[in-house]
Amino acid sequence: MSRTSAKKAKGKIVRRLGLNIYGNQKFDRLLEKRPTPPGMHTRRRGRPSEYGLQLVEKQKLRFCYGMTERQFRTLFAKAKNMKGITGYNMLMLLERRLDNVVYRLGMASTRSQARQMVKHGHILMNGHKATIPSQLVSVDDRISVKDKKSSKGIVSDLLEANHRDVPSWLALDLKAAEGLMVRIPEREEIPTIADEQLIVEFYSK
Repeated sequence: MSRTSAKKAKGKIVRRLGLNIYGNQKFDRLLEKRPTPPGMHTRRRGRPSEYGLQLVEKQKLRFCYGMTERQFRTLFAKAKNMKGITGYNMLMLLERRLDNVVYRLGMASTRSQARQMVKHGHILMNGHKATIPSQLVSVDDRISVKDKKSSKGIVSDLLEANHRDVPSWLALDLKAAEGLMVRIPEREEIPTIADEQLIVEFYSK
């Protein structure tokens, strides 16, 4: 899929969900200009069913973190088998994904960009190249940039451009372009665009 086709596909998803799940400002402008779902013009939308509401919440979170249905279902199963509250476990696992941590640190402008940086070998975990975006980051893991001029330059420019607050469960050394996971995030520290309980109900049927 070309870059233009990918942008159009994401635009349709944003319009269908009625929410900018990707965080890119261009989708805010798209929703202002075209607030209706694709294919919806004069037709009135019926009231969604309980299943429909649950499905939409699941899709919001899945598309936000850039996961396939299979990946998301596998992550949910892992969350369900953990001790504690399934919904929180699910969100915590999503936040601990390497691509998300790179994004949260400000090393990438979007999660999609973070995934590409990881896949292309720009990111190191504890000094070793990490190329799997879904790899989970643990407490005391260090996230840094490949010691190559091009990689350092890309990330340094992005860190300067992204004025995003780094969450308190992460630490960033801006000068060294290195991040550290200091602890597991608490539920109230995880911003979410979806109702996790509806997602739990969706997969629990």
